[in-house]
Amino acid sequence: MNTENPLGIAVIGTGRMGADHVRRIDRVISGAYVAAVADVDEGRAKEVAGTAGPGCTAHTDPAAAMDAPGVGAVLIASPGAAHEAQLLAALERDLPVLCEKPLTPDPEAALRVMAAEEALGHRRIQVGFMRRYDHEYRQLKHLLADGRYGRPLMLHCRHRNTVSHPLFTTEMLINDSVVHEMDAARWLLEQELTAVTVLRPVPSSGAPDGLGDPQLVIFETSGGALVDVEIFVNCGFGYQVQAEAVCERGTARIGDAHGLLTNTAGRWGGEIADDFIVRFADAYDRQLREWVDATRAGRVTGPSAWDGYAAAAVCAAGVAAQRSGVRTPVEMAERPAFYSPVSYVRTN
Repeated sequence: MNTENPLGIAVIGTGRMGADHVRRIDRVISGAYVAAVADVDEGRAKEVAGTAGPGCTAHTDPAAAMDAPGVGAVLIASPGAAHEAQLLAALERDLPVLCEKPLTPDPEAALRVMAAEEALGHRRIQVGFMRRYDHEYRQLKHLLADGRYGRPLMLHCRHRNTVSHPLFTTEMLINDSVVHEMDAARWLLEQELTAVTVLRPVPSSGAPDGLGDPQLVIFETSGGALVDVEIFVNCGFGYQVQAEAVCERGTARIGDAHGLLTNTAGRWGGEIADDFIVRFADAYDRQLREWVDATRAGRVTGPSAWDGYAAAAVCAAGVAAQRSGVRTPVEMAERPAFYSPVSYVRTN
């Protein structure tokens, strides 16, 4: 670890994602350490704190963790319903925050968080849309940005999970899964999503009772492009995330997992990742590393609270379209000047 002025981080939420971030900070990321953790489950908080090295304190109150000795930044990995209160507490303390998606579960709460951040006069919040840190997504972003293939016309996306959680709901197909494609499409195309249509085939026999899986989600954009997303959370064979951009003079596709290729017993093949933590392990590492480096330098460079709000607004329209079966416009507030690119940098 780089021990020169390391960043002390309070990790809020010690479930699977939070515990993985604690491991990442402790063992992978230089220039940072876990100063405190918080979870409503005191035993779980103490267990995870024990994996983070000496000096890490365990709390049941997120505010107490933020006030713990050495804390200079906050990583929020708690359930989305708790995010607004925790974000506001961090902003009250003027602490930099990396918040796992969603920023908040609804656009109204996101607007309140944005207003509190704007009142500070500088950005403090980064939202954890980690696909922006995946090397393949970055390659596609650079290709589209330089215009070599002309204007993007369509973006075809596939998002497949082996099996869904027992508590997974039809609305979560939009709010927890397709939300990633929402942000990725906005970022790749540099356009807002303006309308949503959700088409629902007869559910797969592998889908739990009551879960409308799979679905096809279609987005219209402010630049006239179309984005379609196949979401299939009980495909049964592995975790796949793929995207293909169709441009005026060519196409580009990512997510085919061209890694280890085997030939044996008259067959050829490779492996499919088990879940998102395996598929995007490098992206999570890169996201956290860049956030720590930027925070130590007094800067905020990643997805903003505006990006979190935009995703929440599109999710609201997506769930409405899912229920009604008709095209649904996305209702969004006007983007504040505060969230223009020039406001993304703060120097201490």
